[in-house]
Amino acid sequence: MDNLVGVTLCVLLSVAGAGAGELAESGTVVGVPLRGEQAVDFLTHAEVVGEPESFDQAAITGPVRVTLTDGSRTLRAVFKHEDTRYPEFRFSDGREVQQARDSYRHEIAAYELDRLLGLDIVPPCVERKIGSKTGSLCFWVEGSMTEAERREKGLQPSDPKRYKGQLREIELFQQLIADLDYSDLRNLVVDESLRIHKVDSSMAFDADPDLLTGLYSSRLSRRLIRALETLDKKELNELFKPWLHKDQRGSLWERRNRILKRAKQLIADYGEERTLY
Repeated sequence: MDNLVGVTLCVLLSVAGAGAGELAESGTVVGVPLRGEQAVDFLTHAEVVGEPESFDQAAITGPVRVTLTDGSRTLRAVFKHEDTRYPEFRFSDGREVQQARDSYRHEIAAYELDRLLGLDIVPPCVERKIGSKTGSLCFWVEGSMTEAERREKGLQPSDPKRYKGQLREIELFQQLIADLDYSDLRNLVVDESLRIHKVDSSMAFDADPDLLTGLYSSRLSRRLIRALETLDKKELNELFKPWLHKDQRGSLWERRNRILKRAKQLIADYGEERTLY
């Protein structure tokens, strides 16, 4: 995502109350420009203009940024068509994983799950054919930097507690989707309102139902736990048939159960107020 060129800590603090996708004073879009069905419709039908451009030389999947217009709005999105299985994969933190799958379908599944849970942390994403390739097309988060860049710059949010809560909720979501690339902070982007977005979930939805120990926390998002409690197994299975294999869908449900079991145990040990926020 774009670096916030010339942004200082003072500026970041001053926009902390703004909403993602709002218009800045300059008239440019910041954050995610559209939500819900409006977003899905735009990504599905808007015309691609100009040439796709590379933006992340470190990305092994070769995502490109494209410009879309519906005649009245011109917005940007990320297109990825990777769908590869690796017998063994080594992540940037040194972890080695057997039988990993890097797929654009996981990007769409992550958005659909985020939407089902009512979290609004994953940018809208659809399946679309561009040129001869079919892949995922997900909104670009405008006016943003990665969480890695924020930390490198030493920029601090005006409300550290709220910011930490966002990070914990995303980590719990990553736990749910078994995001094997969870340690890469480039997959979290921060817009000008200090709202954190989870991007690049192509290495998620591992078929292993075990929870990722690297994402354990004793403080859990109350709204995410409550949303997990309301999920219906049959509905979940049907919704994700186009994007996840049967074993992936089964593991997703099992991780949901394990997260709820762990939450119940933490509440029993420490109380609800010290566990859920």
